Amino acid sequence: MPVSVDHLVIGAGLAGLNAALLLAERGDSVMVVSKRTLGHSNTAWAQGGLACVMAEEDSFTAHVDDTLEAGAGLCDREAVETIVAAGPDAVERLVELGVEFDRDSAAGLWDLTREGGHSQRRVLHSKDFTGREIDRALCERVRAHVGIDLCEDHIAIDLRTEKDISLAGARRCVGAYILDKKTGLVLTVRARATLLATGGAGKVYLYTSNPDVSTGDGIAMAFRAGARVANMEFFQFHPTCLFHPEAKSLLVSEALRGEGGVLRRRDGARLMEGVHEMADLAPRDIVARAIDRDLKRTGEDCAYLDMSARDADYLRGRFPNIHQALLGFGIDMTTGPIPVVPAAHYMCGGVDTDLRGRSSVLGLWVAGESACTGLHGANRLASNSLLEAAVVSGHAAVDMAAYARDVDHGAALPEWDPGGAVHPDEMVVVSHNWDELRRTMWNYVGIVRSDKRLERAEKRIGMLRDEIDEYYWSFLVTSDLIELRNLVDVAQLIIAAARQRRESRGLHFNIDCPDSDVGQRRSIFAQRGGRGSIVWHTSGSIA
Repeated sequence: MPVSVDHLVIGAGLAGLNAALLLAERGDSVMVVSKRTLGHSNTAWAQGGLACVMAEEDSFTAHVDDTLEAGAGLCDREAVETIVAAGPDAVERLVELGVEFDRDSAAGLWDLTREGGHSQRRVLHSKDFTGREIDRALCERVRAHVGIDLCEDHIAIDLRTEKDISLAGARRCVGAYILDKKTGLVLTVRARATLLATGGAGKVYLYTSNPDVSTGDGIAMAFRAGARVANMEFFQFHPTCLFHPEAKSLLVSEALRGEGGVLRRRDGARLMEGVHEMADLAPRDIVARAIDRDLKRTGEDCAYLDMSARDADYLRGRFPNIHQALLGFGIDMTTGPIPVVPAAHYMCGGVDTDLRGRSSVLGLWVAGESACTGLHGANRLASNSLLEAAVVSGHAAVDMAAYARDVDHGAALPEWDPGGAVHPDEMVVVSHNWDELRRTMWNYVGIVRSDKRLERAEKRIGMLRDEIDEYYWSFLVTSDLIELRNLVDVAQLIIAAARQRRESRGLHFNIDCPDSDVGQRRSIFAQRGGRGSIVWHTSGSIA
């Protein structure tokens, strides 16, 4: 039987849980869909912290300027100014919900750290597992709230839309189909308002700092539902992930460089010397490209992060999580350097939204890494992601509540119909395509790109898209198949956007177009025509 709720929240990280709590506090009915049990979100993996102006010597102007500088001319100034100014209130709410950021025990003030691209110490943190602390507090509140229907181990298949007759047939989201991963049953959920907060898509690349849940679900579903997406060519590669044959995706936080860490070559020479005026604290795109370029030049496998400027007791106390994780791989950062390489980390593009999280589809909001508000531009400033998720999810909740008061559920939704689909008989097709997709993206659409690489990627991903599409419509859905389908949609969007941008800017560097072009602004795509088609929508200027 179809289920009806006021609000459907798909995703259970900071953005999703914060919005769900705000909506439930108003007395509205809320369903939260989590792909795994609570605590397995992108948020829980965030080490560094949340960037916010909290010190007297800092200012909103300085934070705005740092964000605009990192964004390489593609940030929306209004978005930057609005989100930065709303930061302190968002932090206050998190503290009220039980988040414990570190304080300076002597002064009683916030213990603020500094990361790449920041001119001031403004990053709130909880040791080196800030995301996990935020996630802990929000998960406890959500589990305790009787007004929230929590669906763990469920994954959204697709959004359901209908035409809004009152607005000349505009698309309107009225719910979604949700797979119960344990039973294999598909729920039909009807909602007045839907929020996508599914995180990023790091698993589209072979090497990533992201958890396994980061498969671009929200962006792919929104795109298939007709929503505009923007800036998909700008995928941030974190400069320092652990290089070790047994390490799957261990991020070595930028906060280590904020506390004196130095990137070195094997011979001990400083890698960032002469590359940028901020040296090891340069914006991430610059540091990642510098490491990539140096490794290609020297033939070395990795660079080295040297923490010898700080004493051992400080490092063990400030970075306990990273220290213990490294020890598990036989690396002691208090006595020797950490081998590091860049890896896919954060998607600066996403579903095109306003500052309330509204997408181009009625009844559909997007917040967190799945959204593109204009804050990050061509490169995200470190720790602005948790800030954006906290601020925009709060704005979205207010907007969703107002919208839901004035709209009905619409017509009854048809239940999920598998048609002639049968149980899959060759799951090797899924695993093979999954591996080929990620390797193709890493080899051809990575830190440094070229016209030839992008052309090859477009052809190969296009063939995979056809195979996956055929498989999807022939066999009953599984979680792995849903994620693979979403990843190939995201891959196509990244490639299409990268091919259209005839310049190099921020996170997008094309050796055939090495210079920047001030005439090129945001890239926006919208679905048109047949299933899965991608059409260049506009590349106009932004305010």
